Amino acid sequence: MKITRVRAVKPLSPGAPDDWRDWLGQILIMIDTEEGLTGYGVGGGGLAGVHVIDTVIRDILVGQDSADVESLWEEMYWRTLPYGQKGLAIMAISGADLALWDLRAKVAQKPLAKLLSKDFTQTVPAYRTGRPTKEWLNNGTEGYSMLKLFLGFEPGERSVTKESIDRVIHEVRAVRAVLGPDVTIMGDAFMGLDVDSTLRLADELSDVGLSWIEEPLLPDDLEGYARLRDECPIPIAGGEHEYTAKAFDLLMRERLHTIVQPDVCWCGGMTELLKIYRLGAEYGIDVCPHRGSEIWSLHAICALDPNPLAESGRPWMTWVKDQPSVKNGQITLGEADGFGVAFDSDSFAVTSKT
Repeated sequence: MKITRVRAVKPLSPGAPDDWRDWLGQILIMIDTEEGLTGYGVGGGGLAGVHVIDTVIRDILVGQDSADVESLWEEMYWRTLPYGQKGLAIMAISGADLALWDLRAKVAQKPLAKLLSKDFTQTVPAYRTGRPTKEWLNNGTEGYSMLKLFLGFEPGERSVTKESIDRVIHEVRAVRAVLGPDVTIMGDAFMGLDVDSTLRLADELSDVGLSWIEEPLLPDDLEGYARLRDECPIPIAGGEHEYTAKAFDLLMRERLHTIVQPDVCWCGGMTELLKIYRLGAEYGIDVCPHRGSEIWSLHAICALDPNPLAESGRPWMTWVKDQPSVKNGQITLGEADGFGVAFDSDSFAVTSKT
C-alpha cells in the first residue's frame, strides 16, 4: 500500500507533569494510505518530535510501500543518524514505526499480537507505578498484587544524603509491613542515586524482598552499573531512557541489567522492541517494557514475553480513548485489528498540528 500522507500532532494532556514529560512528551503520528487505511503510532519528543516528522520522516515515507516496515526503519535511522542516534529523533521514529506496524496488522486483519505470535496471551498481570508511598500505606493495593515504589529524591533534595537514604529505607519497610509478604514490591530510583548509596540501600533492604532496583544511576554510567552487577544483592533494572537495540545489546551482553525496560515509544518502535526481545532470549535477560500496559507495548508483551508483566500507563494520556484498562491487577487485549485504537485528530486539542 502506498503511503499518501504523514501527519504528526502533540495532543494536549491535562494533568501531565509540569516537566519534560509534557514539554517533550508523547506525540501521535498518523500514516494514511491510498487504500484508505490509516496507521496510528505514538512517539516522543513533543513539538521537537513533530518537527522531525514534518521535516525529515514525512519525506522519507510518502510514496513508499507501507509493507516495507523494516526497510523504512533503516532509512529513517540512517537519514537522522548524524544527530539522532539517541533521543528526540529516535523518539519520533518510534511513533512512525508503530504506525507502520499498525498498518501491517490491519492489512492482515488481525490484532498485532496475533500477527506477532499464534500463541499470544490475551490477559497478562500488571503492576502499579507512580503512586505516592502515603497512598499505599493509607489506601492499600487497589487490587494490585505487584507495585513499584519511588526510591529517589523528595522535592528540594539535590543530592544523596544519609537522611534521604534513611527516609527511603523507612518508607519501603513501612509499605512491606502494612501490605504484608504476599505483595511484590519493586523500587525505582529514577537515576537519583550513586553506586555507594545504591549498595547501602540494597544492603539495608536485602531482607524486605525488593524484586529490583530500577535506574539507580545515570544511563551512561556503565562503569557504575558494572560495579552494581558485581556487588549489589538486589537485581538491577533499567533501559527506560535507552535507545535502539544496539544499545540494549551492550547492556545485556555485559549483563549490566538483570531486567531491561525499553519504552517502545522512545527506543525505536516495534521494530526495535522485537530485536530487544530476541536479544533477551539470546542472553537470558528478562524484558519488561516501560509503561507496558499502554497498548503500544502490550501487544508484544502478550505475544512474545515468557513471563509477561505490564507496568501501568501514563494516566494523563486520556486522548488514547480505546486503551484497555487494568482491572484487579490484570489487563486484557481487545480483538480489533492493529493496535486496536483509533483517533479523530479534530476531536482533541493539540499544541501543534500538520
